[in-house]
Amino acid sequence: MSIPGSARRTHQKGPVTLRGQMVPATTTDERLLSNDEDSWVHSDPWRVMRIQSEFVEGFGALAELGPAVSVFGSARIKPGDAEYSLAEEVARELVEAGYAVITGGGPGLMEAANKGAHEAGGVSVGLGIELPFEQGMNSFVDLGVDFRYFFVRKTMFVKYASGFIVLPGGFGTFDELFEAITLVQTGKVRQFPIVLVGTEFWGGLLDWLRSTVRERGLVGEHDVDLLHLVDSPAEAVRIVSEGAAELARQESEATADAAAEGAE
Repeated sequence: MSIPGSARRTHQKGPVTLRGQMVPATTTDERLLSNDEDSWVHSDPWRVMRIQSEFVEGFGALAELGPAVSVFGSARIKPGDAEYSLAEEVARELVEAGYAVITGGGPGLMEAANKGAHEAGGVSVGLGIELPFEQGMNSFVDLGVDFRYFFVRKTMFVKYASGFIVLPGGFGTFDELFEAITLVQTGKVRQFPIVLVGTEFWGGLLDWLRSTVRERGLVGEHDVDLLHLVDSPAEAVRIVSEGAAELARQESEATADAAAEGAE
C-alpha cells in the first residue's frame, strides 16, 4: 500500500526536496566535517563550490531586505505558551519600528515571530537549515531560504541584522547567542545590540557570567554589559532601535572623516 504524500518523511537539502528512499542517511554538514571518505582529496574542493553557491543564493535573496532584526528562540515552544505570545509581540513591535524580522524559519518561537511579523504587515524572513530531524519552513515565512551549512546560515543572520533579540531556547539558541556576543566582543562585527528577553529564564546565566566567569578574569570587565536583559517586548525593540541609530551615526561620521582625509 502506498503512503500518502502528506505522511511521507520530507527532507530539505538546500533548495532540493527529498522524500522516501531519497532521504539521505547523513546531512551535508556531517559529510563536510567527516574525514572517513577515501575520496576526500577529490570531493572537498568541489564542496567549496557548493558552499560558494549557498553564500551567493543567500546574499542574492537578502541584499535588498532593508533594516532587519534576527529573533532567536526555542523550536519546542507550543502555541498557547506564554513565550509564544511574547515572540509574536516582539515581532509586531519590530515591524511597527520599521524592521523586517529574521528567524530560523522553523516551529516554536521562530514560527511565533514570523507569525507576528506577517500579521503586522511586515517582512517575515526564515533561514532554514538541513537537519536529521526535519523541521520545515513554517507557513508564516514570506521570504525563505534553505541552507545546507550552519556556518553559511549564521553569516546571513549576522550580515543582514541591525541587532539580535534572543528569547528562551536551548542549545541552538545558546549557540547563536554566544556566537553573536563573541563577534561583537572581538570586534569582528559592529557593536550591534543583543537583547535577552525573559529575566526569569536568562537571569541565572548573567549572574554566572558576572560572578564565576568575570570574577576569574575569563572575560573582560565590561564584556557582560554587551548583553541587555529585559522582560518587555517594547523595551527590547527600543534598545535595538537606539543601538542601530547609534551605529548609523558612527558609520556616517567615519565616512565623513574618510572623505575629508581623502580630500586633503
